[in-house]
Amino acid sequence: MNMSEVMARYLRAAGVDVIFGYPGDPSVELLEGCRNVGMDFILGRREGTAGLMAQAYGMLTGKPGVALSTLGPGSTNLVNAVANAYLDRTPMIAISGQIDTKRLPTFTHQVVDQHSLFTPVSKWATEIAPHTVGHVMRKAHRIAMAPRKGPVHLTTPADYVGATALDDEIKLPPVDGVGYGVVVYGEDTDPVGLINGAKRPVVLYGISAMQGNAGAEIAALAEKVGAALVSSPMAKGTVAETHPLFAGVLDMACNAQMWDLVRSADLVIAAGFDGVELIKAWDVSAPVLHIDNVPNTDQIYESPVEMVGAISHILASLTADVKSADGFGTKAIKAHRDALMAAYEDGRVSGVLNPSDVIRVAKADAPTDTIVTADVGSHKLLVGQGWTTHNPRSCLNSNGLSSMGFSLPAAMVAKYLNPDRNVICFTGDGGLAMVQSELRLAASLGLGLKVVVFCDNSLNRIELKQMARQYPSTGTVIEDTDVVKMAESMACDGIMVETEQALADALSRPVLNTPLVIGARIDPKQYWTQF
Repeated sequence: MNMSEVMARYLRAAGVDVIFGYPGDPSVELLEGCRNVGMDFILGRREGTAGLMAQAYGMLTGKPGVALSTLGPGSTNLVNAVANAYLDRTPMIAISGQIDTKRLPTFTHQVVDQHSLFTPVSKWATEIAPHTVGHVMRKAHRIAMAPRKGPVHLTTPADYVGATALDDEIKLPPVDGVGYGVVVYGEDTDPVGLINGAKRPVVLYGISAMQGNAGAEIAALAEKVGAALVSSPMAKGTVAETHPLFAGVLDMACNAQMWDLVRSADLVIAAGFDGVELIKAWDVSAPVLHIDNVPNTDQIYESPVEMVGAISHILASLTADVKSADGFGTKAIKAHRDALMAAYEDGRVSGVLNPSDVIRVAKADAPTDTIVTADVGSHKLLVGQGWTTHNPRSCLNSNGLSSMGFSLPAAMVAKYLNPDRNVICFTGDGGLAMVQSELRLAASLGLGLKVVVFCDNSLNRIELKQMARQYPSTGTVIEDTDVVKMAESMACDGIMVETEQALADALSRPVLNTPLVIGARIDPKQYWTQF
């Protein structure tokens, strides 16, 4: 086998069945190796969006998404997606070609130092060679999957990709913990006693809890002690948001009410919560019990005791040991939820299509297993709080790096992997403008997803900050685009709507093998009240 064949066979053995990318000369051998082992290759319209597709694959499957680029501008275009996976804690193996090693020290055309480029935004960056390929693939896989999960970057020089592999052993490392060992930091504090002494505990759960499938254990602990359940945005659905103790999502719409609830707690049980998702600074006086698969090295919040290990195992052990208590109780949580959702509708303007109307109409008849994706912008805050999520890995958003343009590539991968599920992409006109060429790829793949575009002709998050300072809108206006013509030019169906009924009718249209792009002409005034 040559080096590329070993790489392809390793990825296939690891359960990866598709690569996303934009190839170049150094990619030819790897493409052929992937074809020979039955892996699909999806050609993104640029390296950055292909990388976001690979990230979404990692979010949806739990396995490393694989992104491929060529050298020079290919690798520099890929950087944003790798950084996104890094701060969104998503496993990824990113691969970039390079010129041959003979010319590398002296040649300059399209040559960038890829090790220096990717090291700050990946868990590991290295070069792969025929005499190291088996070992490096194994190490890359293990590092990508180790807590906190994230991307690694491999450089493949042009004279290596087709060379005979001298290290061709394909041996997978263990990547899933079984949950036996627990390390407790803070010997002067008893975690069981800490929970037993709390009258108003909150369980704040995050990315690692979702990745560790700890939803059942989170719910069981909350039910035993009456804890309010609060989700981070990227952990939505870890516990079904119809649970009677579910209080809401932190740092999305109505964040003042959510922070008031957390500040009212006398104990915060942080279960797999990662401070990378915080938009507001941590301002809670209650002690924090840190439960995660990594120690609390960020120190975004202080924690007198840390329990480090398999999150579900730790939670189950605590549930068995703590006393039953009323805590917040379901009645208080319901009152909080009612007030929260009333505030969610604040600022609605009669006679127009409001941003919150779009979310309400879209979820009215959506099946409970619907997968939604949200782009970065004001609408993401509304989706994050207002969309009722029933299952893990079914509401995708970028909330670490928070890169615009994420939603459409993510929705495409969701539909590619789950052709029988309803998939809705929520995006703004600014976010769509960054990646709209990928609609042509979605059409060619026969992906029957629905793309709902919040059309307000503005970069609203920035425009709101200008308005707050009484500045005119400068550099934040997006020219109007004919969504229908744009969609049709990409072999998609398109429609513009301006009322709730028209939106409901559009969403109810059968979508088979062609994306439906729905331009929702909204009045953005509600955003001013909300944010």
